Amino acid sequence: MIDDLGPGITIEKFCMKDLHLLSAATFEVDKSVHRHDGHSFFLVETGQVKLEIDFEHYTIQAPAIIYVHPDQVHSTSASDDVVIVSWALSDDNLNPEYLKLLANITPAKPLPLNDDTFSIFLEAATLCLKLYGRNNDKLYHHLLKDSCNALVALVISQYLALAKSTDKLLRFEIITKAFRELLETNYTTVKRPVEYAAKLNISTPYLNECVKNATGHPVSYHIQQRVILEAKRLLVHSSQSVKEIAAILGYDDYPYFSRLFTKATGVSALIFRNKNLG
Repeated sequence: MIDDLGPGITIEKFCMKDLHLLSAATFEVDKSVHRHDGHSFFLVETGQVKLEIDFEHYTIQAPAIIYVHPDQVHSTSASDDVVIVSWALSDDNLNPEYLKLLANITPAKPLPLNDDTFSIFLEAATLCLKLYGRNNDKLYHHLLKDSCNALVALVISQYLALAKSTDKLLRFEIITKAFRELLETNYTTVKRPVEYAAKLNISTPYLNECVKNATGHPVSYHIQQRVILEAKRLLVHSSQSVKEIAAILGYDDYPYFSRLFTKATGVSALIFRNKNLG
């Protein structure tokens, strides 16, 4: 929907009933699994949107807000008369504090909005749309950046309202949160629970106990799932071979990686790629 960030910020409003004006080829591209270069946000004003984010399927009824991280792959389809405001910002145009908060919204599931909150979103989005068209104004980029960051702050506030306050987290929840943050930045190089335990200065059994209490799954499960998720992303969004993807994810033993992927997903990497690109 929004791949050309131009100055690093873009915002647009469109109605899905106008899709008949697009060529069939363009429509197919819009429906394909893809990534955006920036942080993407979608305010669903009316209608119903069917969306797949990182291979999870969602059906979103307006009014609702959707956030898609640059790392995530996604595809969309929609019923008639869907009205959406979409906007995207690159990392360097986001408030640094907002960038940190967005990194912790994982996974970011679409959120329904009540009427009062939707009204505020719509007013803020309308202002951003008006400013986007005034590119001859003095301080144009600053005006657009500040207004769109305010809109992003509204999105983040909705996710934070659902999150448990940090000062109310139990000890095992704090450790699990720290483990997840470490995993996100180390999953290609660190594969063993004992290594994560060492980084957190705790024993491996205690780390496993905390993570299992918080999530229902042991540390090894989360390590494997994070690797498999990235493998899926690369299989559908890159032209790299399965062997190259294995190397990117830290596996020099290509046959082992192939067996790991098949065991985790039930299909081979090539079958997964062909199925999702077909």
